[in-house]
Amino acid sequence: MKKKKKLRLKKRPIKVLIALIIIITLGIFGFRIYKDYQYKQTDEYHLLQLGYVEDEVNIILQKGFKSTIQYILNTEKNPLIPKLMQEKYYLNKNLEKYLEYYEEEEDEELSDIIALVNTHANNKWYEEEYDTDTTKNELVLINKFYALKSDYTPSNMQTISLDYSYGEEGENSLINYAYDEFMNLWQNANKAGFYLMVTSSYRDYKGQEEIYNDIKNGQGQRKADEVAARPGHSEHQTGLVVDMTSKNEPTAEEFSDSKAYNWLKENAYLYGFIERYPKDKTYITGYSPESWHWRYVGKQAAKIIHEEQITFDEYYAYYIEKDSE
Repeated sequence: MKKKKKLRLKKRPIKVLIALIIIITLGIFGFRIYKDYQYKQTDEYHLLQLGYVEDEVNIILQKGFKSTIQYILNTEKNPLIPKLMQEKYYLNKNLEKYLEYYEEEEDEELSDIIALVNTHANNKWYEEEYDTDTTKNELVLINKFYALKSDYTPSNMQTISLDYSYGEEGENSLINYAYDEFMNLWQNANKAGFYLMVTSSYRDYKGQEEIYNDIKNGQGQRKADEVAARPGHSEHQTGLVVDMTSKNEPTAEEFSDSKAYNWLKENAYLYGFIERYPKDKTYITGYSPESWHWRYVGKQAAKIIHEEQITFDEYYAYYIEKDSE
């Protein structure tokens, strides 16, 4: 009897060990099944199932908002999407518009598609109109889509002396903080040997309306839209703009080829001013190059615009309006 008891006692630890091994094995196997189930619920898995390769998936997951990724998952694989997402000024909120525009203009550079859609320039000029946000102060956006109300008048205006401007006394003025930086710019330009002269600055809604209508009545609306802003769409109404040439090169044509103009291109941003309608950017701004038109946006914005060689329209879309989930 004692021997049988001992045998039974020896068998128990073995059975317990076997049971533990089975439980652990089942646990590991079950955990793996659960982990696999969890992975198959992820966006990564679903994107791979759609046919995107690993690098493309990483780009989409890194750049896309939750709503953007959901949109991508609900459509067929499109290799253009990760390419668009790698562009510097890509905005998630505009993804569908980028794709729509690409279908119409397949030969367009992706960077240009991004710029056009971000700035609304994929539409016809004046086709859409938005009330501009005047609380942005020196960063207020005015162009062929964003407009000011007819009664908008900037405050704290400072008259530009006839020492630095043409016309009659009191005819030219700027908002005081823009005026202060304009004087800093003027003095440093003068030290460099250039005598800048303001040809035009603040202009109210009615003044712009008269200019536009005169051209429209004489040469037609198409010509008027080429050379002048419609009332409400002129930056001059902000009190943040100076049109300027120099005493030695008083005409626009002469100034465009002058050393004074080149000095402004290299240094104006240091004082918060930018060339608002630069060369090769007409497709974004809607205006031919205007070497004489300089806009105050503040030093921080001007530095970025200068370094990245973008327009204020592009800056506003990417750095101010930005993306939203």
